[in-house]
Amino acid sequence: MKYDFDRRIDRTGTASYKWDQSEKLFGRSDILPLWVADMDFEPPKEVVDAIKSRAEHGIYGYTVRTQGYYDAITGWLSRRHGWRIEQEWLSSSPGVVPALSLAVQTFTEPGDGVILQSPVYYPFYDVIRMNGRSVVDNPLILRDGRYEIDFALLEEQAAGGAKLLLLCSPHNPGGRVWTRGELERIAEICTKHGVFVVADEIHHDLVFSGHKHIPYALLSEACAQNSITCIAPSKTFNLAGLQAAAVVIPNADIRKKYNAALKTLSIHMESYFGLTATEASYAHGDEWLDQLLVYLEGNRDALLAYVKEHLPQVKAMSPEGTYMVWMDCTAISNKPQELKELMFDKAGVAFSEGSVFGKQGEGYLRVNLACPRSLLMQALDKFAAAVRDPAGSRP
Repeated sequence: MKYDFDRRIDRTGTASYKWDQSEKLFGRSDILPLWVADMDFEPPKEVVDAIKSRAEHGIYGYTVRTQGYYDAITGWLSRRHGWRIEQEWLSSSPGVVPALSLAVQTFTEPGDGVILQSPVYYPFYDVIRMNGRSVVDNPLILRDGRYEIDFALLEEQAAGGAKLLLLCSPHNPGGRVWTRGELERIAEICTKHGVFVVADEIHHDLVFSGHKHIPYALLSEACAQNSITCIAPSKTFNLAGLQAAAVVIPNADIRKKYNAALKTLSIHMESYFGLTATEASYAHGDEWLDQLLVYLEGNRDALLAYVKEHLPQVKAMSPEGTYMVWMDCTAISNKPQELKELMFDKAGVAFSEGSVFGKQGEGYLRVNLACPRSLLMQALDKFAAAVRDPAGSRP
């Protein structure tokens, strides 16, 4: 392979949220962190070179979108997802989560019900509750080792007055890549009952062989007019720290309201380096992403095989997309504090503890696969050793 994803890069001392907070968050500095969803890989060389060139100019002033930026995003969505959008549909945000929060704030009123499908990415709860809205939980159904949507309950909740659905597609932490049939059923219910859909599609590029991501807004003109779609190069190309996301809004009236809210907070200007990285990654990142997906799929398969052999009491879901694996550890413990002690104190590893994704996540752990395979195996070895001897000495 042209790209060396096996190379271990020391990220300590770089103000890394993932690597430089272990003492503060977990009580020890020697933790192997496989929790927060950024990757331990360098982005494509073209992106690094573009950022370097941008930095060398030496003046870092207010920044606006360029034609190259628009062409890169529209080209990527067309090329990778078969979605032809108009450049005027594009707005932006410092990140997908700020866009979700802004959408909740703009398209609902205080006290309104907002649907999410738990267990789900924990900021979904924050952007609902911290905006004074009510969480309407549509828990996913676990069937044959994968999550499915409870459409009967979703219909009931939509008919009952919920105003907005936060759709996590592909799903984090479960790794589901929703099928066309599933998305069409969501669309049918939401269109019928006037529920606005905000699609978090940040993992849309990270889909494994045998599965295909379908943009929600691509389903029909009705879906396009009753939704916004949030994307970013951050997960795909490991650019989270550059604070750049794109929001696709085909409906002109909705776009006008969103942009007004963006300007009200004065976050409508582009990040100086974020714009450059977005353009470079979407214009030049195809080959890098293709090879990354092969490597991540290998990591996924290695983890599943390891768990089957060395951690038979753990049930790991096989993700169809994202770079996370959702592991049912209830046979070890269904108590969040006990799993934290097992990870942090005994094993010296940090996976994401599942209860933060909702009550359904109690007894689960989420493992980030986006690291060199040797690091993944090292973390699994440490965790398995702690499971075998939970009373053993701290490593």
